[in-house]
Amino acid sequence: MDKLGEIEIRVKGSNGRIELSPDTYDIKDISEMLQSIEDILFPKSSRSRPLITYNIEEGSVRNIFKTSLQVVIGFSALLGRIQETQSVDFLETKTAKAFEQFQNAAYKKGFDFEIRTSLTQDKDYELKISPETSFIRSQSEWAEAEFYLYGKLIDAGGKNKANVHLDTEDYGTLIINADKEFLKGQEENILYKNYGIRAKGMQNLATGELDKNSLELISIIDYSPKYDENYLSKLINKAKDTWKGIDEDKWLKELRGGYES
Repeated sequence: MDKLGEIEIRVKGSNGRIELSPDTYDIKDISEMLQSIEDILFPKSSRSRPLITYNIEEGSVRNIFKTSLQVVIGFSALLGRIQETQSVDFLETKTAKAFEQFQNAAYKKGFDFEIRTSLTQDKDYELKISPETSFIRSQSEWAEAEFYLYGKLIDAGGKNKANVHLDTEDYGTLIINADKEFLKGQEENILYKNYGIRAKGMQNLATGELDKNSLELISIIDYSPKYDENYLSKLINKAKDTWKGIDEDKWLKELRGGYES
């Protein structure tokens, strides 16, 4: 069995006039906590993540997570970096939003969060989030951009909010908001086929990262990664007129300058 480590998120505060304890900590808060820890530890994909177990204990509310020691080591370093910079701007979107969720809970409910691991008692590696802190991303770090995304469409539609689900190699499954009329107007079945998706969304100006939750569909592009000899022949024939009268060897020599391979 892999060596295990612990991550502890201690919550202090009160629910109305009643001090927080496992008996007074609402199930919605627990649910948000469980989702947040997964987003923090595995922001890209949780498909092959190691086992994470959970226990809630006294001491205000101590949320104890046990998982692979390697994961805990990485998380401990992450806490140290956040503590050092007092910022979440450098984090991936999912991870940053999870910390922002703690910060928003601190603002709205007056909770204090103390986040630490079992690796060290050094205070530099213990992150405290309270109504007095500000672990919120700088809005200036993000701007709207267009993206071209490629993958297989595995779902489309929705009763209230329409969207398409694109399974990609780089980002996992992306949920992209779409216009119902646009999807309704598709003449053929688009499911389980490879497509390119032109979408708009928010992009981090410093890291280039896209905000997966902001994506909106612009258009669907027919896309096939397979070699198409007929299509290539058409392109060659189309370009022949453009290259009439051009000496290819001379053109290449001028392009290379003084370089000789």
